[in-house]
Amino acid sequence: MPRYENSRFTDLKGEVLYHFLFVSSFSEYTVVDINHVVKIDPAIPPNRACLFGCCIATGVGAACKVANVEAGSTVVIFGLGSIGLAVAKGAKLCGANRIIGVDVNPDKFEI
Repeated sequence: MPRYENSRFTDLKGEVLYHFLFVSSFSEYTVVDINHVVKIDPAIPPNRACLFGCCIATGVGAACKVANVEAGSTVVIFGLGSIGLAVAKGAKLCGANRIIGVDVNPDKFEI
């Protein structure tokens, strides 16, 4: 969309659907700009290749690069979705002693 300033997607009524952050993650098939494609070696198993997805890089990067979690520190994470859990992993990798997860979704309380 940014390159051509339009979208190739429409809903059943013909109204234009726009990309969210240049990702069409709810499409079974899509056309993407070459600037947003990364080729992954086919020898990499899918359960490993999935680590290249957004939530791991975002969460671990937030802990290690943005928050600069230090060894021995205590970290509180608000929201325990895929990104929040990746933040927890990043905090652990940085050596945090205590990691406290806060989420209002009761389905996640036991986790």
